[in-house]
Amino acid sequence: MALVIDLKPGEKILIGEAVITNDSQRTRLHIAGDAPILREKDVMQEGEADTPCKKVYFLVQCMYLANAPDQYHKRYFELVREVQHASPSSSFFFMQINEEIISGNYYKALKLARQLIAHEKELLDHAVQPAAE
Repeated sequence: MALVIDLKPGEKILIGEAVITNDSQRTRLHIAGDAPILREKDVMQEGEADTPCKKVYFLVQCMYLANAPDQYHKRYFELVREVQHASPSSSFFFMQINEEIISGNYYKALKLARQLIAHEKELLDHAVQPAAE
């Protein structure tokens, strides 16, 4: 079964190592095969990885797009240990993400890492709120 993706005018998509930019009209693509696929909105540039959990997402994204994803495993698991030490509540997310990585399901791990970023944002927003008087 082919993956069907609707692209807005000017929207970009990564398919394997190729970046495809839609022209000025809405387009529907039917994609069959096993190449990694990411919409522009889901791609994180290295410079955007400005928090620990965004760095996790970036590394999982690198795994998903790489021909040899295991080259990122060491850095990823070192970062996971650091984040879990600083934020034990993130352990639940890492259990799920790690299971998908070990199973080779990098796209699923990437979706879970997106949830981890949302969790991190909640923690940071809560930490900067002034205490009630």
